[in-house]
Amino acid sequence: MDSAPRRRSRVSSGTPWEAAVGYSRAVRVGDAIYVSGTTAMRDGTLIGHGEPAIQTRQILANLAWALDQAGASLADIVRYRVYVTDIEIWPQVADELVKAFGNIRPANTLVAVSALVDPAMLVEIEADAIVGSAAPVSEQPTATQPL
Repeated sequence: MDSAPRRRSRVSSGTPWEAAVGYSRAVRVGDAIYVSGTTAMRDGTLIGHGEPAIQTRQILANLAWALDQAGASLADIVRYRVYVTDIEIWPQVADELVKAFGNIRPANTLVAVSALVDPAMLVEIEADAIVGSAAPVSEQPTATQPL
């Protein structure tokens, strides 16, 4: 087992929340990247008021930016978690997610929460990526176990 220390690097988007709350937009350790919960903010403004699909597209753009800064891409995401403030909007969110992840198909969780930090925010997504994992995926045989 390799016992060499792994370098830790941070990505900052420059928002005041990062220092105030004590987090980074993303953290990379070795080939693993962890992107914090991401909302549809751009230049201090929420994009897509009342529009879950537009918010999701902006979030995906923000995730792509953070991953790029850390040396990866959306295709390197292996797991993501989606938080929506109303479970009824999940189909609109899912339509945007399948455009981004349809061929990659990372592990995913989607849950409804009572609120996000700003009541106008409808969606938040956090993601984990492994640099270089965007290579073609091999499918495992379909299990017959009931879900």
